[in-house]
Amino acid sequence: MYRIYGERFSYCSHVHSYEVHAIKHAPNGGKTMKKLISWNVNGLRACVGKGFLTYMKEADADVFCIQESKLQEGQIELDLPGYHQYWNYAEKKGYSGTAMFTKEKPVSVDYGIGVEEHDHEGRVITAEFKDYYVVTCYTPNTQEKLARLDYRLRWEDAFRAYLQKLEKKKPVIFCGDLNVAHQAIDLKNPKGNRQNPGFTDEERGKFTELLAAGYIDSFRYFYPDKEGIYSWWSYRFSSRAKNNGWRIDYFGVSKALEDRLAGAVIHTEVLGSDHCPVELTLWEEGEKDKT
Repeated sequence: MYRIYGERFSYCSHVHSYEVHAIKHAPNGGKTMKKLISWNVNGLRACVGKGFLTYMKEADADVFCIQESKLQEGQIELDLPGYHQYWNYAEKKGYSGTAMFTKEKPVSVDYGIGVEEHDHEGRVITAEFKDYYVVTCYTPNTQEKLARLDYRLRWEDAFRAYLQKLEKKKPVIFCGDLNVAHQAIDLKNPKGNRQNPGFTDEERGKFTELLAAGYIDSFRYFYPDKEGIYSWWSYRFSSRAKNNGWRIDYFGVSKALEDRLAGAVIHTEVLGSDHCPVELTLWEEGEKDKT
């Protein structure tokens, strides 16, 4: 059973059109795993008012990443016992922004991707751990009439190059709102959204290139044919009640970590934002093969 986090964080039992599709991995029999969660909160201050801290405590993730914090430094103070906090703010007020909360202190933390054109909107945080990097990312939206498509494509190339640079040192886990539904299975209405922002051939092609560079879409790794599971729903037209959604939030994992993949979950039951949290679990090194 899932816990109820108040009215905002609950099963929508009255909504017939989507079941809770959070797919849990089996009990681990005492083996050690790491849990990572990513969530576009669409304004952290608003989400805190809807139960964010309760959810975060219950989730008890080893690494908890957020996107679209919409904050400037000093606008919020979170009491998160047991977590180290890392923030990247956009220069523009009330816009974009990312944060990462980690139980283990990283070896190092970097902000941005080292490309001046792309490092003004607080979109990336990278934490280096012993065995891998964790990168949280809020990919630029292409916007109405594809106004920012050219910029988006430059971003995609730069971000992929950044991950591959990290990869030369150790494997990478990247997560966040990547603002693309990769395949038709990843949104409710692919025909009606063809060439709309987030489902253009160009954006989808760039995501294909990213995976081809040596990364695994963790959810599709476990559930390649699962339909009707999304991570974002428009606030308009009762989209969430109708499950008229898109899967645009991801955990991508270096192929070097494939044998440590333990599970993937999309927490469709958690409200509080127009996105829901996504989860990745990894075996600790050497734990998978223990009996």
